[in-house]
Parts: sequence; structure tokens; C-alpha cells
Amino acid sequence: MKVVRPSKEATQLSLSFSELLILNAALNEICNGIEVFEFSTRIGAEKDEVRELLAVLRGTVDKLEEESL
Repeated sequence: MKVVRPSKEATQLSLSFSELLILNAALNEICNGIEVFEFSTRIGAEKDEVRELLAVLRGTVDKLEEESL
């Protein structure tokens, strides 16, 4: 992972495909696999916000996988 442009408003990152898969899997586990006691306190965001981020990552993974076929 490379930080391209750091900013509090919108930080741009450059991720390899394998790094993208790691983030996708981690967020999926947090949202759907394990029970996280006091989710928003421990994660720092509401579950719905994390699910929205997961959906964006999953869509990106799907698109990249389709392109490689």
C-alpha cells in the first residue's frame, strides 16, 4: 500500500489487488463473521458505514476479477 495523497478530507491510497482482498476480507469478517461487542466504539464507525465501505470494496474486487477473465 502506498499513500498517494494524505488529507483529512480524502486520503488517496494505492493498493495492490492482494491488499484490496485483505481489506475486503477483514471488513467482511467484522461485519458478517464475528460478533464485535460495542461495534461502533471498538471500530470507530457504525456498522452501516462499514457495510457501505465493504460494498464499495467488493464492487471493485468484482470488477477487477471480471476484467481479468
